[in-house]
Amino acid sequence: MTDEFIDETERAARVAEYKRAIEAIALVSHDPVPHELLAQLLEQPTALVEQWCDELAGIYRQENHGFRLVRVAGGIRYQTADDLTPYVERFLLHDQRARLSGAALETLAIVAYKQPISRAQVAAIRGVDPDGVLRTLQARGYIDEIGRDDGPGQAILFGTTDSFLEKLGLESVDDLPAIAEFIPGPDVVEALEHGLRVTPEIDVTTAGPQQDD
Repeated sequence: MTDEFIDETERAARVAEYKRAIEAIALVSHDPVPHELLAQLLEQPTALVEQWCDELAGIYRQENHGFRLVRVAGGIRYQTADDLTPYVERFLLHDQRARLSGAALETLAIVAYKQPISRAQVAAIRGVDPDGVLRTLQARGYIDEIGRDDGPGQAILFGTTDSFLEKLGLESVDDLPAIAEFIPGPDVVEALEHGLRVTPEIDVTTAGPQQDD
């Protein structure tokens, strides 16, 4: 057995150990783990760590596991396979934690697509005072104060957080679907207007002046 073969075998064993370490760290971490942090822990170049993460992700996909190793919010984490969502949702139905209201979801969408945005701007879009909802979203960790407006009063500006990206399985806000996808076309709007239009019916027999009894 040549020295070259021994060196290659040892290298393969070390790489296998590094990959196992990546799996272990990602498994116990509550938040997505940045590649840079993994590189520090393994004492290996970041480029190699990214390559090993991609190789692990490829193996999971190829072997059709029920989980994936994905890039989310600037790091990696495990999450369930997309096609198993119905089963996971059934399991999560047992989760009794309070869910976001419709108003909160609407406000969160406004912040996500219009950030950085002030409280007054959110109010102008929604037509109602958003203070309570903004406090709820901030307490849940989905939005936070990210700056101040340059205008008079220097209003607080809100934006989404890494926790928001993690919940949605996104690496950055640039991965949000185009808002145009949620806007109906002119033909749909016209059909809706036609369906909602009401023509008042006039009873000609009682169309004259009415007198109280």
